[in-house]
Amino acid sequence: MFRTNTAALISHSLCHKHVQIVHVRTKKTHWSSIKKKIHPKDKALEHFDDFYGSVYGRRWRSIRLALLSPHKYIAVVNNFGDSEKVSQQLEWLGAMNVRTVVEAHMLKAKESTNEKNIQELDKKLKKLLLTDDNKSDTKKENVEYVEKASLHESLLEAEHDESRLIDPEANSNIGGLYQFIPATELHGKSDWIPESQHYQYYEENSDFPINILNEESLLNIPPHLQIFTFDRGDFTPFPHPKTGATKVSGYYLMDGGSILPVLALDLQLGDRVLDMCSAPGGKALATLQTLLPESLVCNDIQESRIKKIHNVMSEYISDYQSWGSRLMFTQMNARSLNEPDVYNKILVDVPCTNDRHSLENNENNMFKPTRAKERLQLPEIQADILKSALMNIAVGGTVVYSTCSLSPIQNDGVVKMALKKIWEETNHQIIVKDLTKQFRPLKSLYSFSKGLKFGQMVMPFLPLNYGPLYLCKLVRVK
Repeated sequence: MFRTNTAALISHSLCHKHVQIVHVRTKKTHWSSIKKKIHPKDKALEHFDDFYGSVYGRRWRSIRLALLSPHKYIAVVNNFGDSEKVSQQLEWLGAMNVRTVVEAHMLKAKESTNEKNIQELDKKLKKLLLTDDNKSDTKKENVEYVEKASLHESLLEAEHDESRLIDPEANSNIGGLYQFIPATELHGKSDWIPESQHYQYYEENSDFPINILNEESLLNIPPHLQIFTFDRGDFTPFPHPKTGATKVSGYYLMDGGSILPVLALDLQLGDRVLDMCSAPGGKALATLQTLLPESLVCNDIQESRIKKIHNVMSEYISDYQSWGSRLMFTQMNARSLNEPDVYNKILVDVPCTNDRHSLENNENNMFKPTRAKERLQLPEIQADILKSALMNIAVGGTVVYSTCSLSPIQNDGVVKMALKKIWEETNHQIIVKDLTKQFRPLKSLYSFSKGLKFGQMVMPFLPLNYGPLYLCKLVRVK
């Protein structure tokens, strides 16, 4: 008796001298079936190749390589543990304090600005002295005269401040992403599912005003927030955090991009903060590490997700349950929040395709066939959550919207959707803050994308393999 490659069982009868073939059905767990099965992460890569390939063009190959490679983390030191000892140990490992990098960049920029200002003043003073022949005799003794230039020559020599020239395109209310429109169809279960309804937000012209202002304030890293990372191209992994004398872990590991929404909130002493979609709780924990908020509310829609936040807090803050109103947990649908003017800082880290996770794990993957409809509804859900935040934020308050997706639909597209709804349905006046200038001190640590209309994007790039992380800062002024 033997088994052929057709899975047939052959038995030979000596009496009747005939061969009987019996077909055996292979089990689903057989290696051949497993090999042929398309996993959700395979489906995700197929989708990204099609979608992001058209969005990012030649850059997609580099981004794809980074996404499929181990990504870098940062370590947020736990102030409720042995913080000084832990910081020292991280420095011994060769990690550097992000604050040190930022301060060094700011100092260099300040020195460069001062030198430039001095040169400009010297140039103006020289021109003034050389063209003024009506000074007193005392001043003439210290000035070497030249023939006074004509008015025409002076105008020719005058310098133009190009930074004050108005770019007619810069202030137009265009969508700004219409050049990134991908194919009009995306993979669903086994068929092609049209998503044309989302692309209306990429039209060249907008029918409502969008105010975008540069963020002029300097990047603020709160004094008690200690963030460590390894230098560009250094892929040294952080060891698993140990518990100290207070029985809590010494530091929290998170993707380097994930700290930026917390920094963009520009937390101040006494802030009332809401983390609308808080699970698993990393950004909420980083917010607490600043020691600045008067109160922090961690909200999510499912009990299982609330439990994840509790797990993080219990690992890093031994007595967090006794904090009372300073740290609270709520289970609400963020789309229907109705607490106007209660919070002056709201973090909106919405559910998204979670691109890196989708390529690494099959569990809880947005590209499972059973989640196709949910995935296609993401932009609508995201826009409703952001709109809810903008409806409830106090006047003068800040909302930071973020995703871990490269999709222009889920990023700038959703911001535009939410702003359009706010403009149509309320009297709120919202300003988008351009953080390009504020984030310049981080350019040696992050690879930022260019060309976005509203937000900032940390792009996966092998030597600086953080992200993807998109964020947009919005301020209610009326």
